[in-house]
Amino acid sequence: MPFPLSTEPIKQKAADLGFFLCSVATAEPMEEEARRLEDWLNRNYHGKMGYMANHFELRTDPTKLVPGARSVISLGCNYHNPDVPEDPESPRISQYAYGEDYHKVIRRKLKALLQWMKEEYGDIQGRVFVDSGPVLERDWARRSGMGWAGKHTLLINRDAGSYFFLAEIIIDLPLVPDPPIKDYCGTCTRCIDACPTDAISPSGYLLDGSKCISYLTIELRESIPAEFKDKLEGWAFGCDICQEVCPWNRFAQHHAEPAFHPHPDLLAMTHSDWQEMTEELFLNVFGHTPVKRAGWNKLMSTTLKSNRD
Repeated sequence: MPFPLSTEPIKQKAADLGFFLCSVATAEPMEEEARRLEDWLNRNYHGKMGYMANHFELRTDPTKLVPGARSVISLGCNYHNPDVPEDPESPRISQYAYGEDYHKVIRRKLKALLQWMKEEYGDIQGRVFVDSGPVLERDWARRSGMGWAGKHTLLINRDAGSYFFLAEIIIDLPLVPDPPIKDYCGTCTRCIDACPTDAISPSGYLLDGSKCISYLTIELRESIPAEFKDKLEGWAFGCDICQEVCPWNRFAQHHAEPAFHPHPDLLAMTHSDWQEMTEELFLNVFGHTPVKRAGWNKLMSTTLKSNRD
């Protein structure tokens, strides 16, 4: 078997499983990314997300996660759904949280792809990751040419925009890597200008996570600081503002994953429905979605209160 191997069969199988993007990078220590992560942590831009400082060596060296790792396969799974609540006064949640918990949906696909690879290539070792484990997903996707890190720090693909999940398979199989691509943000500053909390650096490419609305409404377990309560702009869970204004998302297509469809009642919920939402209704609408992570108490006592004030 000649090495490195062509990735075309893997990319085709990935597409069959529902991944609309797939690219490959060589597994190696990430020295530049390690320095950038260290600087970001030293600025305390991770806020209360203490886990971001854990397992630093694992985050920056895939061979620590999979001994003998030769390749990192990055995969993109579209979640774009431009539908918005019928009531313009209704609190909003990020598109990625509309449907079934993506961790479960994508992990099933990743395991199926890895199993296929084992059947195809023999006794190989690998691990799958989807927004879990100490993996720098965006940086591996950038290295593999899936896209570039935009000024809002999210990955952007020229043909698909940025509304997609990232996932990885780290494997000890040598594969032909894909070349990285250049940055196409140019002089655009729409994401910087649109961020209500000034979380993005004026020059872009650096995010103070502790100011991001997604952090404030999801990760922060305590009360939202007073200086941000009137800047949420109606977001109850997550935030899509920097993606909504990005010109590259004019190419984003509606996803084709049934599991990511929202609960039938979600977009029909009015502002009053949200205000009167019981814990039972919360579990009925959001029990299988990422929103469950925030919990009914946080939505009612913190985020929704800040939307009322």
